[in-house]
This record gives sequence, C-alpha cells and structure tokens, in this order.
Amino acid sequence: MLIAILTDIHGNREALSACLAHARLLKVDRFVFLGDYVGYGADPAWVVDTIRTMVDQGAVALLGNHDAAIDGPDEDMNGTAREALRWTRGQLGPEQRRFLADLPLIHEDGNVLYVHANGYAPRNWDYMDEPMAAIRHFSRVEAHITFCGHVHVPMLYHMSTTAKVGSFSPVADNDIPLLPTRTWLAVIGAVGQPRDGVAAANYAVFDTARQNLRYLRVPYDTATAARKVREAGLPEKLALRLEQGR
Repeated sequence: MLIAILTDIHGNREALSACLAHARLLKVDRFVFLGDYVGYGADPAWVVDTIRTMVDQGAVALLGNHDAAIDGPDEDMNGTAREALRWTRGQLGPEQRRFLADLPLIHEDGNVLYVHANGYAPRNWDYMDEPMAAIRHFSRVEAHITFCGHVHVPMLYHMSTTAKVGSFSPVADNDIPLLPTRTWLAVIGAVGQPRDGVAAANYAVFDTARQNLRYLRVPYDTATAARKVREAGLPEKLALRLEQGR
C-alpha cells in the first residue's frame, strides 16, 4: 500500500491542490493528514471542506495545534499566529469547527504511529526539531515508525539497537528504506508553509510493503497563495513566507 502523508496545510488551497494532484498521479492508496489545516493561509474553509470529504472517502485526519486553537486557547502562540487565528475563526462555520474539534490526536496502524507533534504527549505540541527531542521521543514511544509534522522542516531521525540516535535532512525523490533494525521518527515538512528555504510544498509517500519512505517537493502557485493572504488583510510576513519558503 502507498500512503500519502500530508501535514501543516495552513489554509493554503494552491499547495494542497498541487500535492493531492501529484499524489493521485502516483496512484496512492490512502491519504493520512497530520493536522494544522487552518491558520496562516487565506482558504481555511476550502481546506477543511476538502479534508472532510476525503475523510468520508476513507482518509485519516488528525488534530493539529492550530486546529485545536480554533475553539481553544492560543496563548502559547506568537502574535502573528494569533492574528491569523482570529481572522480564521471568522471564516469557519459551525460544521467546519465541529469537524476540527472532533479530530483525534493520534492514529496507530500496527507498529506505525501518526501524530501531529510528538508521540509521547500529543497535546503538549512539543516540537521534534533537534536530536534531544528525538531522544525524548524514542525513550517514551514504542512504535517502530512515527510520522509527525508541526516543525515545517523535513527531517528524519533514527535510533539503533544500541540506542544511538542519528539524523539527516532527506533529499526529495529518493526512496529511504526504514530498516527494521532501527526505530524511526520521520518529520514531514509542511504542505502549506515550508520553512526550509524552498517554497515548493512538502509531503511524503510511505510504501508499506517495501517499508520505504520518499519525501517529495511539489511546486505550486505561490504568487496566487501570497496574493490571497495580502488581500485577506493577514500579516505581510505570512505572504513573504510563502514566496520565500522560510
């Protein structure tokens, strides 16, 4: 089975549309969304409706911290994120908000764990953005493979049978074997707001039969996405992020 893993869409219709089209050309069998459908971008309602439809068709969708903040606290977020959330709340109807509120934090499939932020305390929203964070994850989570988002920068951590932890930045379009002799934490980069200096959208495909992971970059219409952010009156910083990928 080929599983497309997408995360951190953040209201970016153009990026999500491009990634879904790309994944369908690859003939993926299933979609798993790791959260943060809203916040930052100009099309939160369209994104939520798209994810709702795909869940009805068998996709898995999890809760992200921005989704949780629609009807929950946002004090731990920076000012730009809070401003975007205030605007986003006004774009969503009751059914869309209810869909977000009802999303689960994790999805387990055998020895594979899917989560937005981390596997040991999903609602704490800790970032898996350095080796020490990965060590904390490996010491507390039993899953052989964990897929998460939240960081907006693709990274792959692994732990050997002797508890030695390593990491590397994955190169797009290369198959990476997730060897059974190691434990894996795969941080999938953002669909809707990449922050690694490349403006193209991120997602990944996991081949369950071969146990291979492939990170992918998909160019999309960043100019339109950024223009819509500006027209919505959202912070200029959010438009620049889309154009610059950081």
